[in-house]
Parts: sequence; structure tokens; C-alpha cells
Amino acid sequence: MIGKPLHAVLCALLFLIVFLLPAHAASIDAQFRSWLESDLWPGAQSNGVSRTTFEAAFDGVTPNLKLPDLVLPGRESSTPEKQHQAEFRAPAAYFSENVVRGVTDGGRSRARQYADTLAAIERRFGVPAGIVLAIWGRESAFGRAKIPHDAFEVLATKAFLSTRKAMFTREVLAALVMAERNRIAPRAMKSSWAGALGQPQFLPTSYLEHAVDMDGDGRADIWNSVPDTLGSIANYLHAHGWVKGRDWGFEVTVPANVSCALEGPDQGKRISQWAAMGIARVGGKPFPAHEARGEGFLMMPAGRYGPAFIVTPNFYVLKEYNESDLYALFVGHGADRITYGDRRFIGAWNKVDRLHRSDIAAMQRGLERQGYDVGGADGLAGFKTRRSIGDWQARNGMAPTCFPDAGLVRALK
Repeated sequence: MIGKPLHAVLCALLFLIVFLLPAHAASIDAQFRSWLESDLWPGAQSNGVSRTTFEAAFDGVTPNLKLPDLVLPGRESSTPEKQHQAEFRAPAAYFSENVVRGVTDGGRSRARQYADTLAAIERRFGVPAGIVLAIWGRESAFGRAKIPHDAFEVLATKAFLSTRKAMFTREVLAALVMAERNRIAPRAMKSSWAGALGQPQFLPTSYLEHAVDMDGDGRADIWNSVPDTLGSIANYLHAHGWVKGRDWGFEVTVPANVSCALEGPDQGKRISQWAAMGIARVGGKPFPAHEARGEGFLMMPAGRYGPAFIVTPNFYVLKEYNESDLYALFVGHGADRITYGDRRFIGAWNKVDRLHRSDIAAMQRGLERQGYDVGGADGLAGFKTRRSIGDWQARNGMAPTCFPDAGLVRALK
């Protein structure tokens, strides 16, 4: 039995839930509508968007408060505990063999099916078929993945409430331009929860800059056209500096006397120099002669807890598609398996501590206080964070691992 005082408290709380929360949502809706008119419409108008297109885009649209990384009115931004993007979670989980095989098996069958289109794309843009197919498979399961969200609902919500308002304002304006110029019905413009569009998962600015019409029907349709999807992916990479004739990278062994803190795109050497330091390709093959003369970079996405790689500038072009070492590695590895057959990594992904993103951010702030450049205290263990960890460990008499763990979090918080 519940006592009368407690019963009264529970009733009061129920009143708040039933009556005040809908009122709060209504208040946010009203603020959203005001923002559309006072902030977004002037920008849309200056970009050539008609009032008819603008009203059609936001007809019936309200903020989607279930989206991650939002900052509601009256609240402060904070680092979330959980990581919503798979690209930034534990390395081993990202390379689940079931997921990799889904991309590589599907890629090989489509390499045969679309051989002529892929050959034309490689001649035009210089990007190998395996790379294009691996991205297509990873982004949308070769067009089979459900892309359920209304792009204008997602982009406008994030422009209004997210932690990256300026970025998403640019994207929602670009989506309006798409609707205006390309005659894409707003409700047909489907996106992911992050606002990425169609089979290649382009943000609207990327669509405007890089989408191409490969099937010759007069419009770049990244939702329904396979040739347009594949050509648009290749054009994106080409525009971001893909070097024709170079590989993306090679799995290697790194001797214990070579510091994992040498990782990063700003610490490049000729691949022959890395080899002279004792870094060797797995399997015993030498680096190809033309690659040995070129610049390469040490890349250890799990520090000493996982495989190591010497990557080329093309690896960092793949990161332009998705700013994640694991994503770029997945694409390169998947492309190799599509092209050359199923060969898994030789190095193992060892178990690492399961940490909250907010814990990693606290550790990064601790490193920053000691003068380290960790690339921002965002809770994501990128190369600047990893090599800072390795340097800190070495200076404190520890064997460098270059990867976060619970002990480091406790020591550096």
C-alpha cells in the first residue's frame, strides 16, 4: 500500500508528465517555426529558393527530438556517454566477419554485374572498382538498406538544436537548393538519422558538388540509379585527391622499438624509410617498387592492441568520405577482398576496455592540461589522441600502447 503523502507526490509527477511535457514540446515546435521564418527563410531566399519550395519542404515538419546529439533550449551541451556512430566504437566490433563478408561477397557479384559501368568510371575518375563497390556496400548495403527519415525533418532539427548548428544550416540550405534546382520532391528526399542522402549517403552539399549523371537520363539520381550512385562515389574521391595508380595501404608488422606515437598524416616518410626502420609487410612480400618510392604513413587504429598499417595518401582521401580511421580501413580492406579474394588481417584485434565516450573526453582534457594536442576533447580516440597517449605513457615509464584504457582514464581525469 502507498501512503497518502507518497501517493500525492506520484500524482503530482504524473501531472507534470501528462501536461507539462507536451506543453514543452509545443513550445519547441513554436520556436522551431519562428526559427524557420526568421533565420532559415532569408538564407534560403538568398540561395534562389522559391517560397513554394520552402513551404513544401517544411509542410508538416516538426523537430524530431529523438535524434542524437541535440541540445534542447535552456540546456548546455555535453559529451554524450554513448557513441551513436559505429565508425567510432571498439575496433574489433567494426570488423565483424559477417559484416565484412556481406560487403565483399556482394561486391564481387556486383563487380561482374556492373563491369562495363565500373570500367567507364575508372577510366573517367581513376578510382578502382573495388573501392567504389566497398563504399557502396558499406554505406547502403548496395542500395538495399532502408533510408527511412525525412531529410528536411532531420536536417532542420539538427540545424535548430544540434551541437553543430552551423554545419547543418549549410546542409539544410543545400537540400532546399536541391529541391529547387533538381525538381526532387521534398518528401521523396530520404536520409539517414544523420541527414545523409541516398545510396552513397551524401550530405546535400556533397550532392550538389559531386553527384553525376552516369546513366544519361539528365539528372543525378543517387536514390534509384546504380550508375549515378557509383559514378558519384568515384567523383567524390577524385575531387578530394585520389591518386591514380597508388594503393590505399598495406598491413605491416611494427617492431617494439618503433614508437606507435609516430602515427599520423603529418609524420609521413617514404615507404622505403619505414621499411629501413624494420616495418615489414605481413606475409613477407616487399612493398611494390613504385610504392616504396612514395610517401607513406603509420596507422595503428587500435594502437598496440590491433593490426598496424602503412597507408598512402589515398587512405586519407577515403577519410574525406567519413572522418574515421576504421571506416577508411574497412573500405580499403573490403576493396582488397573484392578484388583479390578473401584474405583476413594477419594481426588480431585484441580486447580493449569498454569506455564511455564521456570518459575518453575527460582523459583527453587531462592530456590537454599537460600540453598535448589530442585533436579536441570529443571523446573519439583519433590519431592525435592515440599518439598523445603513447608519448605520455613513455614519459611516465610505461610501455606505450597508444590506446585508451580504464587506467589511463583514472590517471588523467
